[in-house]
Amino acid sequence: MTPDGYRPNVGIILCNRLGQVFWARRVRHDGWQFPQGGMREHESPEDALFRELYEETGLRPEQVEVVARTADWLSYDLPQSLRRGKGNFRGQKQLWFLLRLREDDRGICLDASGEPEFDAWRWVDYWKPLDHIVEFKREVYRNALAELEPFFEGLAERDSRSR
Repeated sequence: MTPDGYRPNVGIILCNRLGQVFWARRVRHDGWQFPQGGMREHESPEDALFRELYEETGLRPEQVEVVARTADWLSYDLPQSLRRGKGNFRGQKQLWFLLRLREDDRGICLDASGEPEFDAWRWVDYWKPLDHIVEFKREVYRNALAELEPFFEGLAERDSRSR
C-alpha cells in the first residue's frame, strides 16, 4: 500500500475479435467485473498484468496482445463499511490495460490458479459494464473505458479488414 492509502493494482479489459469485452462474476458474489488484482512488492505493472491474467482467466501472455494502457493511475475509494480494521487503507489505484485475445476463447479457464476469483464469464458490449459495476468503481471504469476506447475502436476496424 502506498502512503496515501491506495493499493497499487492492475485492471484488465480483454476483448475478442467480435468487439466484445470479457465480463466475469465474482465467486460467492453476485457482482460482475473486469479481471483485476493487486501488484506485489517489486512487481512491475506488466508482470502483475500477466500474473493476474493467468490467475483469473487461465490465459498466458502469448495468447493475448497488449494493445494499450492508461497513461496514469486511476483510483477509487472503498466504502467506509469495507475499510474497517484496515488502518489507513482507502482503496485501489489502478493502471488499466486493454488486451486483445489472439485466438478463440477455448483457452479461458477460470480455475487455472486453483483459487478461482470468478465462477462465470461472458462477452459483452464495450460500454455494458458501466451499467452493472458497483457504484464505487463506476467512475474508474468510465475513465478507463473512455481513455482506451480509441485503441479498442482501432481493433474492431483492423479485425473487420482481416476477415
